[in-house]
Amino acid sequence: MIKNLVIVESPTKAKTIQKFLGSDFQILSSYGHIRDLPKSELGVDTENNFEPKYIIPTKARKNFNILKKAIVEAETIILASDEDREGESIAWHLAQGLKLKNPQRIVFHEITKTAIENALKNPREIDIHLVNAQQARRILDRIVGYKLSPFLWKKVARGLSAGRVQSVTVRLVVERENEIKAFKPEEYWTVTALLDKNENEFEASLVKKDGKIVPKLGIKNKKEADKILADLNKADYKIVNVEKKEVRRNPLPPFTTSTLQQEASKKLHFPAKFTMGVAQSLYERGLITYHRTDSLNLSEQSLASAKGFITGSYGENYWTSRRYKTKSKGAQEAHEAIRPSYPEKEPEALKTAKKLDDKQFKLYDLIWRRFISGQMSQAIFDATQIDIEAENYLFRASGQTLKFDGFLKIYPLKFKESELPELTKDEILKLLKLTPDQHFTQPPARYSEATLIKTLEENGIGRPSTYAPTLSTVQQRNYIQKNDQKKFEPTEIGTVVINLLIEHFPKIVDIKFTAEMEEDLDKIAENKKQWVPTIKDFYDPFIKRLDEKYEEVSKKEIAQEETNEICPKCQSPLIIRLGRFGKFYACSNFPKCRHTAPLKKEGPEIKCPKCGEGDVTEKRTKKGKIFYGCNQYPKCDFALWDKPTGEKCPECDSLLVATKKGAKCSNKDCGHTQ
Repeated sequence: MIKNLVIVESPTKAKTIQKFLGSDFQILSSYGHIRDLPKSELGVDTENNFEPKYIIPTKARKNFNILKKAIVEAETIILASDEDREGESIAWHLAQGLKLKNPQRIVFHEITKTAIENALKNPREIDIHLVNAQQARRILDRIVGYKLSPFLWKKVARGLSAGRVQSVTVRLVVERENEIKAFKPEEYWTVTALLDKNENEFEASLVKKDGKIVPKLGIKNKKEADKILADLNKADYKIVNVEKKEVRRNPLPPFTTSTLQQEASKKLHFPAKFTMGVAQSLYERGLITYHRTDSLNLSEQSLASAKGFITGSYGENYWTSRRYKTKSKGAQEAHEAIRPSYPEKEPEALKTAKKLDDKQFKLYDLIWRRFISGQMSQAIFDATQIDIEAENYLFRASGQTLKFDGFLKIYPLKFKESELPELTKDEILKLLKLTPDQHFTQPPARYSEATLIKTLEENGIGRPSTYAPTLSTVQQRNYIQKNDQKKFEPTEIGTVVINLLIEHFPKIVDIKFTAEMEEDLDKIAENKKQWVPTIKDFYDPFIKRLDEKYEEVSKKEIAQEETNEICPKCQSPLIIRLGRFGKFYACSNFPKCRHTAPLKKEGPEIKCPKCGEGDVTEKRTKKGKIFYGCNQYPKCDFALWDKPTGEKCPECDSLLVATKKGAKCSNKDCGHTQ
């Protein structure tokens, strides 16, 4: 007989918790949800208060039977899934699916002995409001996906799909690309003076004319810049003000889900989905607190541990107690920021003791340093600003030196040190050189993973648990892709789909509407709103509009172009169709004739080196990954993962493929690079 059965989501989490509890406890894993909506149908009764039709998926049945057998032998059932809406929903599905009577629900935001024991002393009931919020999100997403995707299949191309949050994400990327294409650079100039004091050279920039600030685009062309140089031809450069002060820099707050994904992308080059997978493994092993959170709260115990470590390792002057306030709109998920479970344990020591792999160590190190640095003293700089007058113009030189490193000792941030010579008011400086420089304004930057996640968070789109899967999904669907600089660009099909949705379903891709829907889900979680009326308010006008658009929208206008080409098989006219992975030639006599051919790509035609008959063209795997293969497949199976340049290797005559630094031979046995 089992006295206490504890059910968690993952076997790793179960293994960690089992270490803290004695033989009176058995810890089993549900392996995530044991129930879900069916994949083969909508699974929501839209005529009966949106009642969901839950099933036990095939992959969950074996484990479901194990759990079912275990609960019969247990005196007490304890559900210990994660503390957010998803975790609450998993607990509810376990209770419903296993027909549990009065199960205990416990939550904790770190997997430590103290946290588990405290949770067991304070069980509660399942929070049905959190469950309803998660259920509402799931049903909304299912309605959009299963109702709108068939429309895209019929009007654009088979295999397409739409998502509520995903579509808005793609819209952001598409609109940024439109801004870049429409951008017209503006010319502007700056003027810099190279000055000297006792053979100590330094630069000063022109900032004012006639007492007024010169704006960024204030000097519009070379003629205006030359006029300034002429005005200053015989000028004296006199110091009119020297200002010295201390500048203090504060550490950054501990990580939330969003900021962790952003920083891991920038510093470690981890994709958001990968970051969350590594964070999950660290959490389940009890090394960090719960990793899906938008809270900046910190426990008193963690603050005390941080103080002990900092004062013991670096001295009292390096410690300052700090508490942070959450600024994120609608913050609600977990109760604490992401931090190490044991702040006193340094990453290097933990790496050996816990056998962390390289990726786990890097992410843990980043989390540990961010948390510890947040409880350290400010960095202090000595800053100097010098104003120099020349005729009716004012130049300014700025410099700074690090006086006290503070938190920078363990969490380095970029800063530039530049020391100016000792100068006093009314001194006359020697001009060595006056330099006019031409510049052009730059278009807005394409989104990186970090900046796109930041934008989603700022606009209230999605919640901590949705950022990573959203970015992963829209890339898998080939709506956006990363370029060589790891920045997002919309694909051809992504642009077409978003333009279609903007024109015909503006609410679905409206940023404000999507954010308001997130707020409604928050209100459901707080029992300030009911989930059924919320979904109905969305569903009724959406379905009405969808029915209208099936009649109004023509596929020919969206995804079809006529050509002068003739089908080589049946002599019918060829048309250009839009497919999931872009445009291609297709016979207009479809489905009687199923001839298709890729469009000719820009650049050199590359003959297949294997068969000599076909051309090497860009292709995609079923998962959307790009490769380069012979267009005579399956007759010829030649393929490369790297993009061929069109040139051949001078040493072995194989194709050269592009690299970041140039090109290399595609023949691994050759090794030639250039």
